[in-house]
Amino acid sequence: MGEQQHVKFPQEVIDEYAALGVDLLALFSAGHLGNRMGVQISQASAERVVGTMPVEGNTQPYGLLHGGASAVLAETLGSIGSMLHGGSSKIAVGVDLNCTHHRGARSGLVTGVATPVHRGRSTATYEIVITDENDKRVCTARLTCMLRDVRPGDEEHIRAAG
Repeated sequence: MGEQQHVKFPQEVIDEYAALGVDLLALFSAGHLGNRMGVQISQASAERVVGTMPVEGNTQPYGLLHGGASAVLAETLGSIGSMLHGGSSKIAVGVDLNCTHHRGARSGLVTGVATPVHRGRSTATYEIVITDENDKRVCTARLTCMLRDVRPGDEEHIRAAG
């Protein structure tokens, strides 16, 4: 996963997942879609998730960052925060995503920062702010995830994630 190896996790999270034999870096990665889009996660905790994505390769016909690419980055970051909040006994499943696109980006990297709006027992909501290399806001998104209990059979998918 290249740069994924440099993700910073809180020690208690590392310990929790190591005890379960789960590949933490794979589980909290950008996943197959995020990897194809060049999403890189640099920091991950329930309080703050940070990641980047290149504009190149993720544009629409006019050469601007595709709104769907911003949505992929936002959902990736918010889902990781929700998963970390829920812990190893829960799975985070996105149930609502909305994105407001403020300005276009034509080149470079965009950076997304996800911070919690609400962290409950059954749902978690994160605001994700995506900025360009000049720290100008490109997109503001909000993701709500349902937190459901891990069910029999989920463990093999969790261990194989990423």
